[in-house]
Amino acid sequence: MSESKIRINIGHSPDPDDAFMFHALANDKLPVGNYQFTHTLQDIETLNQRALRGELELTAVSLHGYAYITDTYALCACGASIGDNYGPMVVAREPGPIESLYGKKIAVPGTLTTAFLALKLLLGDKFSYEVHPFDEILNLVAAGKVDAGLIIHEGQLTYANQGLSLIVDLGKWWYEDTGGLPLPLGGNAIRRDLGREVMEDVTRYLKQSIQYGLEHRQEALKHALQYGRDLDTAKADKFVGMYVNDWTLDFGDKGRRAVELLLKRGFEQGVIPKPVQLEFIG
Repeated sequence: MSESKIRINIGHSPDPDDAFMFHALANDKLPVGNYQFTHTLQDIETLNQRALRGELELTAVSLHGYAYITDTYALCACGASIGDNYGPMVVAREPGPIESLYGKKIAVPGTLTTAFLALKLLLGDKFSYEVHPFDEILNLVAAGKVDAGLIIHEGQLTYANQGLSLIVDLGKWWYEDTGGLPLPLGGNAIRRDLGREVMEDVTRYLKQSIQYGLEHRQEALKHALQYGRDLDTAKADKFVGMYVNDWTLDFGDKGRRAVELLLKRGFEQGVIPKPVQLEFIG
């Protein structure tokens, strides 16, 4: 390998779980050999769109978004955000059954998010939607500008602060509908043109960063807290625990089966245009 540094541009979301995951790489806590990592923080739908263009070497992606970039990227076996009987939620100003969403306008955080895919699998075409930044959706619902909102990130813990009611937890629905599978929401994708050796190196450093965060929890949590909108330390710790855990170190057999089924159903129901061939690195 040449002495010149191999530059790896990383994209991830400005939220506590991603910040926790990348703390060690972002703050030089690990020896990384001949690699130089730079970090870009953008919302997940922006990262999904950038991944369509292959702009970043390593990027957080929605598992739904990954269905469209398999020619350019492989999935890292680590770095997953998986909801085990919990996940994105649909909230509204008044409580009601799932059927109360039929014909309603729902604010969503992007059409390539896994949350949107899960909502389509549940409701089909029985709703209309508007795309908004994820951190504006609760306010839009509270103000009555939309009928309901599809909530990701820390909004899952804070929606009740605005007097909103949970209509459906999509992770819970998926768990019950699939006989106990978790809902795989996001992962990290590594660009194929880097070559196998670099892909495996970078994935290994990512796993080490996740492991470091789990082993130095308070330190990593302190870093993550700066991205926890409306979260105190206890809630930030809870949120990080929901999405950075053993699943994040490796999808495992069950996690991989869940990804396969999610994308298979997406194709069968016409949300995803073609069958998805999965490849995991690491």
